[in-house]
Amino acid sequence: MIVIIFSYGLLLGSFYNVVGLRIPLKKSIVKPRSACPYCRHTLTAKELIPVLSYIMQGGKCAQCKGRISPLYPLMELTTGLLFLLSYIILGIQPELVVALTLVSLFMIITVSDLKYMVIPDKVLLFFSVLFIIERIFIPLNPWWDSVGGSITGFCLLLLIAIISKGGMGGGDIKLFAVIGFVVGVKVMLFSFFLATLFGAVAGITGLMLGLYKKGQPIAFGPYIVIGTLAAYFFHQPILHWYFSLYS
Repeated sequence: MIVIIFSYGLLLGSFYNVVGLRIPLKKSIVKPRSACPYCRHTLTAKELIPVLSYIMQGGKCAQCKGRISPLYPLMELTTGLLFLLSYIILGIQPELVVALTLVSLFMIITVSDLKYMVIPDKVLLFFSVLFIIERIFIPLNPWWDSVGGSITGFCLLLLIAIISKGGMGGGDIKLFAVIGFVVGVKVMLFSFFLATLFGAVAGITGLMLGLYKKGQPIAFGPYIVIGTLAAYFFHQPILHWYFSLYS
């Protein structure tokens, strides 16, 4: 079962790369087939094997030898590992469906945010419908925690955007509304704290290493993803460890 879950994650990760790269450009995710961005060589089945094709080709196009972005195998491998992590932590239970859907959303928006600094409304709308259906059959306890989480997430980020005069993007605001609906108020607030913490540490480190310039905007989506997954899967042990420091 572990191999099957991981393999599905790898395959879907490859597809999520396509979705994340094409949707912001308003392109079809079905046609045309994936091709080299340099020579437009249409990729064969052998060249589309997740992760392995990148390694076998040395990170280069088989035809023109143009360098392939490491984002592709990175997202494929990350999706596979997160699918596997979801299965290991939750096992075979209904909540696993929600977890895999959440990971799927996060992989797509990570690609689009890293590439274009955009979190597409179409992607959020599509997954919002899925989450509503899933939470009807797999509700939080209490069920209204989803509604409260969505409202709190939206209002919190909107307030920050107003106070910071645009320091928070509209995509981030809508994303936290979706996240709040999936995980509820408490986990959403914790995920926001972790996302802000991770983002601040990465930003300061980037400035110190010269990776960013002061005032340069950075994609916040990946830190939302990391913070939310950490809160969703590990909020209880993290909070227990934190409060144990003061006991």
